[in-house]
Amino acid sequence: MNRLADPLTDLTARITALGSAVVAFSGGVDSSLVAAVAAIALGRRALAVTAVSPTLASGELDGARAVAAAVGIAHEVVDTAELDREEYRRNDRFRCYYCKSELYDRLGELAARRGYAAVLSGANADDVGDWRPGLRAAKEHGIRHPLLEAGLGKEAVRSLARRLGVPSADKPASPCLASRLPYGTPVSAPVLAQVDRAERALRRLGYRELRVRHFGPVGRVQVAADELVRLQDPAERAAAVDAVLAAGYERVEIDEHPFRSGSLNLTVTPVEPTR
Repeated sequence: MNRLADPLTDLTARITALGSAVVAFSGGVDSSLVAAVAAIALGRRALAVTAVSPTLASGELDGARAVAAAVGIAHEVVDTAELDREEYRRNDRFRCYYCKSELYDRLGELAARRGYAAVLSGANADDVGDWRPGLRAAKEHGIRHPLLEAGLGKEAVRSLARRLGVPSADKPASPCLASRLPYGTPVSAPVLAQVDRAERALRRLGYRELRVRHFGPVGRVQVAADELVRLQDPAERAAAVDAVLAAGYERVEIDEHPFRSGSLNLTVTPVEPTR
């Protein structure tokens, strides 16, 4: 891309050239920007699709529906069954590969059945430097990544989303609930529901960017740096602990370090997934 070119013009041209597309749509800022530009570039030939399963946090589907309506793209829901896959449930470091394989199987089938030319993801240029086995699944399924192809990282994505008035432009990332489980901890619907209850309870207390990491009977709370000061107050700390205990944990740990996305990936060594 010409460095002097308008990135929005470039992104729009890339998506226009596809003719029609299904957008893998979580409602987060990345997929929301892709959906917003697809609505502009393709009109009725664009469809946003949100995958629903026990791994989806409460409120995320309603949020996705609201964003789709705001940016003017048709929106549908598909059920995915990653929990039916033993290789996903065992939760090794390729969990996201198996999850995305399930997702792209469903979206690819939908696109082929209804005549859409491409399936788009919200992967951006910053994702290349992180542990993202889902990108391998995307490659195997022929998924297109307009943001990554245009060289747009997270800050550029947020800037363009604000420019277009996308409601989720400043929304904190909200990956699937299974990302709260350390690798090797089996994934199950009851555990995912427990994590969801704990995080929902903390959000009701006003915390916005957070994770409850699941360590068996222990729930470890991580919040963003600007919210961590709240937990230094004894009353606030006690309220947060009680909220997580009420979700079914026997013990609660408050992480004294700020939340960092992808922290469970820091010790991962890339190798090939088992298929």
